[in-house]
Amino acid sequence: MNEATAETGAATGGVKILLRLEGLTLFTGMVMLYASSGGSWLVFALLFFVPDLSFLAYLADARFGALVYNAAHSYMAPVALLTLGFGFASPLTLSIAMIWLAHIGIDRALGYGLKYSAGFGFTHLGRIGRQKDA
Repeated sequence: MNEATAETGAATGGVKILLRLEGLTLFTGMVMLYASSGGSWLVFALLFFVPDLSFLAYLADARFGALVYNAAHSYMAPVALLTLGFGFASPLTLSIAMIWLAHIGIDRALGYGLKYSAGFGFTHLGRIGRQKDA
């Protein structure tokens, strides 16, 4: 076992399947809520991949990249935004939060998890990319 593998534990088996199904459930739920809220699908399309811009932080180094990527792909900020949107009855804030959560959900469903500082391909849901089977 190499050093990177030892430092990057990942969910396996039924737990990994459950986490991916949770992601699919989150994605589906947020898309359904967004549809029922009457939000603009153009806005949805324009904002859906914005969290992925966080991968540009990997240009600095893997540790900083993982930190920024994980901040953009954890539930904390969009759930806080969702709460503020409900609390202040702000449709735009709610829309942004739902789009952000939908993005995180589909990422998890597809196996793109939170990153370890060992590199972009090391996630809590397992290895991603061409090297995953190596």
